[in-house]
Amino acid sequence: MILDKSVLALLLASGAGAAGTLAAAPHALAVLRRWDLSSGSASQLRLERMSTLVSTGMALLLLVQAPALLLFVAAADGMASHFVGAMCAIGSLKVNPFGFPALITQIAAFFGTLIWLVLNAVDGGCRDYPLTRAKHGVLVALIPLMAASFGLEIAYFSGLDASVITSCCGSLFSSDSSKVANDLASLPVRMAIPIYFVVLATAAAVAAVTAWRGRGGIWLGLAGVVAFPVGLAGIVSFLSLYVYEDPLHHCPFCFLKPEYGYRGYAFYGILFVATAAAVSAAALGLLSPRENASRDLQERVPRATRTLGLVALAGYLSTVAVSGWQVLASGLKLLGDA
Repeated sequence: MILDKSVLALLLASGAGAAGTLAAAPHALAVLRRWDLSSGSASQLRLERMSTLVSTGMALLLLVQAPALLLFVAAADGMASHFVGAMCAIGSLKVNPFGFPALITQIAAFFGTLIWLVLNAVDGGCRDYPLTRAKHGVLVALIPLMAASFGLEIAYFSGLDASVITSCCGSLFSSDSSKVANDLASLPVRMAIPIYFVVLATAAAVAAVTAWRGRGGIWLGLAGVVAFPVGLAGIVSFLSLYVYEDPLHHCPFCFLKPEYGYRGYAFYGILFVATAAAVSAAALGLLSPRENASRDLQERVPRATRTLGLVALAGYLSTVAVSGWQVLASGLKLLGDA
């Protein structure tokens, strides 16, 4: 199965990202140790030229990592038909012990690369490159993450065995499943729905304030960190029930399928983009120098923060609207009986 076209494309993208970050490691460490824009030495000039080259190359490589997450989920879901007992991506990911760790690291790589891309965009627009140290520090942090993601994907896809009998998504949320999955599935609808909408609406409000003021990215990041797991928990606890119109079907992957109009890609895509904008705004606020900041940086950080706030606002509002429509339009009625 590792020779499947989508799997090969995914491994090529992940491998290129891992190799690129590893190759950039010596330069990134040199920047962290010796970067001094006030110096006119030959070594500083070499660092500046190499930094431009490395940043351009890494931007191209890391841009591929965002769709790589989508490709990984689509590949896992598409392979479910090859395994006895599997109905969706959950069955495929449970075929061997590397499936879910590979998914988790791919999600972490998605957020990490978008943070780097935001820092790189702001830094490249300033004449004094004030975020060069910060973005190379993030790049160093990405090295083990990208390597782990690539290694786990290799282990997962090369270890797939069609003779293995796996389990369907229903078993994951049964009373015999893990405590976390069972707790999410058994969360009362009357409790889950208000928590979900209040948290996402609060995150939207924080995003609106951030977009209006052009600052406060750290608060937006905190709101995003809270809203993301609450959003995922809401999908499992109640939203999936309204999508499937089945009070016992809690799977967060089945509504990626064509019979449900691929609605899962819209739900997850909007939530992930909003969260990425929120955490990127927080990273920009935390890593931007506050003292002796250049005029370029003083202008670009608020501008970028406003843009990220608007993206997060649109994402959270869309999540609330789409989720509310799904609950109201569904043929399943739970609130009256919950």
